[in-house]
Amino acid sequence: MRGLRGRRRALLGAASLVLAAGVCTGASAVGDRSFALIPLYSDGVVLDPHGSPALVRVGAEPVADPLQRAAQDAWLAEGTVPGPDRYADMAEQALRDLDALVLDDGAALAAASPYWRYVWPRDASFTAAALARTGHPDDAHAVLRYVQRMQQARSDDGLMHARYLPDGSGGVPDDRGYQLDGSGWVLWAVAQWWDATEGADPDALEELRPLVTASLASIRANVGETTGLPVASPDYWEVHEDRPTLGTLAPLLAGTRAVAPVLSALGEPPADDLVALLERGLAEFGPGYPRRLGGEERDTAVAFLMPPFAPADEQVEEVWREAAVGMSRPAGGLAPGEGWKEDGVSWTPETAVWALTAAASGDTEQAEHWLDWLDAHRTDLGSLPEKVLWDGSPSAVAPLAWTASTVLLTLDELDRQGVED
Repeated sequence: MRGLRGRRRALLGAASLVLAAGVCTGASAVGDRSFALIPLYSDGVVLDPHGSPALVRVGAEPVADPLQRAAQDAWLAEGTVPGPDRYADMAEQALRDLDALVLDDGAALAAASPYWRYVWPRDASFTAAALARTGHPDDAHAVLRYVQRMQQARSDDGLMHARYLPDGSGGVPDDRGYQLDGSGWVLWAVAQWWDATEGADPDALEELRPLVTASLASIRANVGETTGLPVASPDYWEVHEDRPTLGTLAPLLAGTRAVAPVLSALGEPPADDLVALLERGLAEFGPGYPRRLGGEERDTAVAFLMPPFAPADEQVEEVWREAAVGMSRPAGGLAPGEGWKEDGVSWTPETAVWALTAAASGDTEQAEHWLDWLDAHRTDLGSLPEKVLWDGSPSAVAPLAWTASTVLLTLDELDRQGVED
């Protein structure tokens, strides 16, 4: 497995780029361009004897606690390993990684490495959705309950911080502040969980009522009453913004649309008026759907306007296909956006989002293309890293929960499409 993955990665890299020698501090010179050199921080994660995630350093042999490994095997057997058989190894490892990254109290870590060992509402929402879709609804519910507790601990108006400490205190690690898109993502995740359970546990849904109502209220309070445009807020780029971004509006619309069955089950008023208002705001971004209102460059947010986040739309799909070209990077993956720095780095979360939206749109050929690329660029222990360098080397943290979750959701979509080997 280790040698095969390395050879395949090298072949894919050679097919997309002619390499030239030349290395300097922090960058690699290829032709007349300098590309980033970011080390791989870990090969993966295992559970220690206490059931906590323990990083496996690059080149080290994983030492998983036998009892914890057996418990994880039993946990896997309770659910499903989604997707065609040829992706089974990637799917199983992604599930094991998510299991390790979700703590006993439901805190869903973005990764186990320092500086990532926090709970992002955005990432946690994808983790909850993936767990629900793979037969682990109780774990998904625990993740959502944790996010709800953080929301209640730190906010009077439903807005959520960029990330929270995983200790249950409600504390935050820095001053990144609020990120409005989280309100939309958690609504979408609750809807995914409720749909996956087929409405079988209304008492568990009742426990999430505060999360649903507070998140909707935060959206209403931060969207223009006539324009439908959200206030300027950092989104998944996590940088200061001075105008509305599609990366905020699209998740708000996705969550508000998706939560309709949840509101009905809770006996809450429908949010059709808010959906219509956000759709009015979305029209201001069309027909090019740039990252920033009035801009030109596109980013991953256009994919948040595709299935499974939104109904199919021919104009959106055209822009989605064009954006992937502008976001492409030398190793074959995608950057977060067309305007992202030209450092040669592919980002796996964004690449996985393209796989998911392709699968949900019925373009299984493209979905499998992106899945094959992600599969070929895992670490030697099989985890999905955050980044891939220009030469195809896995980079930064591994595993990354957002990528693992999105890959699992993609494989689940292929199952829904009836795709087999």
